Amino acid sequence: MISSLDSSVIDANSEALGVGVPILMMNAGKAVVSTLTERFPGKKIAFVCGNGNNGGDGIAAAKMMDENNVAVYLLKPKGSIRSDFVKGMLSELTCQVKDFSEFEDRGYDVIIDCALGTGMAGEVRPPYDGFIKTANEFKGHVVSVDVPSGLGTSLSVRPDMTITFHDIKEGMNNENSGEIIVKEIGIPKEAYENVGPGDMLRYPIPAEDSHKGSNGRLLIIGGGPYYGAPAMSALAAMRVGVDIVRLAVPENCSLKIAAFSPVFIIDELPGNFLRPDRVRQLLELSERHDAVLIGPGVGTSDASSVAVREFVSSCKVPVVVDADGLTALGKDFVSKRGTILTPHLKEFEALGGNPNDTADSVKGLAERTGSVILLKGKIDHISDGGRVRHNTAGCPGMTSAGTGDVLSGIVAGLLSKGMTCFDAAALGAFISGRAGEYAFEAMSYGMTATDVIDAIPKVLKEYLR
Repeated sequence: MISSLDSSVIDANSEALGVGVPILMMNAGKAVVSTLTERFPGKKIAFVCGNGNNGGDGIAAAKMMDENNVAVYLLKPKGSIRSDFVKGMLSELTCQVKDFSEFEDRGYDVIIDCALGTGMAGEVRPPYDGFIKTANEFKGHVVSVDVPSGLGTSLSVRPDMTITFHDIKEGMNNENSGEIIVKEIGIPKEAYENVGPGDMLRYPIPAEDSHKGSNGRLLIIGGGPYYGAPAMSALAAMRVGVDIVRLAVPENCSLKIAAFSPVFIIDELPGNFLRPDRVRQLLELSERHDAVLIGPGVGTSDASSVAVREFVSSCKVPVVVDADGLTALGKDFVSKRGTILTPHLKEFEALGGNPNDTADSVKGLAERTGSVILLKGKIDHISDGGRVRHNTAGCPGMTSAGTGDVLSGIVAGLLSKGMTCFDAAALGAFISGRAGEYAFEAMSYGMTATDVIDAIPKVLKEYLR
């Protein structure tokens, strides 16, 4: 079962793979025709079409049927149709094309509901509400295409059958959708198994009336033996659009980290490494943030490992664990709430994953730990224990030191902006990989992790349209 957003993401990813909306629309039309000719041979059929892609599916189907047995009724004027491709199909129709205001149900055996698709938002407005009432009073058969129009609102079509594409849509069941028939329409496997440009639709766009802190408050806990790692994570988080980044770091490296950027907020922790006696303070601090990243630069001392385990097991906000923080967790870790683990292959093995069976093992480790696993590699594998997705964006230059810290900062930043653990990990991997590709174009093998950070805004500018 997929959501309306999932459908939009898959369509956009398909288009990026060369299988655009016109191809999918024609395939959807063929799928509708094959079902209608099998179930309603020789029947008189009225396609009722809106001005979006759902209406385009209906027009594509009508174009392939006997013109003597079908008619198309438009709910909006022809000029309101958004797609030039759909306008072209409409102009080629040889069957009757009328305004829905002229509709009379006498003489029709079947109404095909192509009014509103998965992208609908809010309550149903005219003229769609009038059509829905007509469809629900119709004495013949009613068939919805993809989803019943108005599904999820107080007024929706109650069809005898729904022909849906690729997968059942969120909220559909036999009670509200009738018999559900799922048809494949040629969506490439990579469009839903791999993360792609379409996944940028999941990015949380700031509201026009938002204020400082509305778009992510991230706490990063790290540093001590190393200071570059938490700084790069923080810079990456800022570049992905987080409003506030606070770093809690040992006092021996606080000034060095502060020197990276004047926008960082720094909390000094006593000593030269993360200590267990600071965990309570950090937990209280975390409750004023939307997400936490822990691990970059903390080192592997026994005391730091104990502190990481205690913090992660008690933290009440979503957490990303990276770098030496992963080593601290060990093979018996089980998450109590939203957690993302971002290991490379050796860290993955240290957590109990099987390095020789990565895709399936990622899913298994995610299920066992109750976490989202983002296994970094030539191809990144992301799983929440049920779903598995793959990221192929990236380049050989991303073996440069610090790129893992950049990735964890991006992922944690997206998490703090309100994304789910699974979606933040998947989209974070794509943004990081694509930024790496842009950095490689400019710097070749001389690229560094900071070049990847600098390229993050280019990814946002390119794909957030």
